[in-house]
Amino acid sequence: MNLNPLAVIKSGLFIGAKKAPGSNTLASYLYPGNICLDVAVSNKLELFNVIGRHMEREHALPQEWVARGLSRRELAGSTGLGKGVAIPHARVKELERMQVAYMRLKSPIPFDAPDGDPVIDILVLLAPNQANEEHLRILADATQLFSDRRFRARLHQCGHASEVKQLFASWSQPVAPFFSRA
Repeated sequence: MNLNPLAVIKSGLFIGAKKAPGSNTLASYLYPGNICLDVAVSNKLELFNVIGRHMEREHALPQEWVARGLSRRELAGSTGLGKGVAIPHARVKELERMQVAYMRLKSPIPFDAPDGDPVIDILVLLAPNQANEEHLRILADATQLFSDRRFRARLHQCGHASEVKQLFASWSQPVAPFFSRA
């Protein structure tokens, strides 16, 4: 069965599944070297290339594999969630383990989000082909975190990667599903 991960998350079917109270799976995958603040790009293609170069530099993943995977996934449907948030994600068959990166853009860019707003918060998920449940669990955590406007506001106040990492790790407040909030 080939499910669209964002559709599963939006439906609320996966939110909180098999999670310990207060746990945050996403934070365990995010390390400060994959947190980039004030990234200057003007469109999705440029962003995907920047992500690819970052992953090549940090994890020896060829830039073109990453950029191509993200672009292909985006062609299937926008990964923009709304409220200034996008979660571009892709499967990279050569990847051995899940990679997560957070990028805060210097200026918002168009992303075809459902609310039409440009995005400034980018959470990147790169998954090995076999990591289906793990991929969905991280998408669920990301959707919950970014649904909370207080989390997003605090995130925008962070000035260093270590502060961003600490915020992701400490945020465990349960929230309503992303698309039910105003």
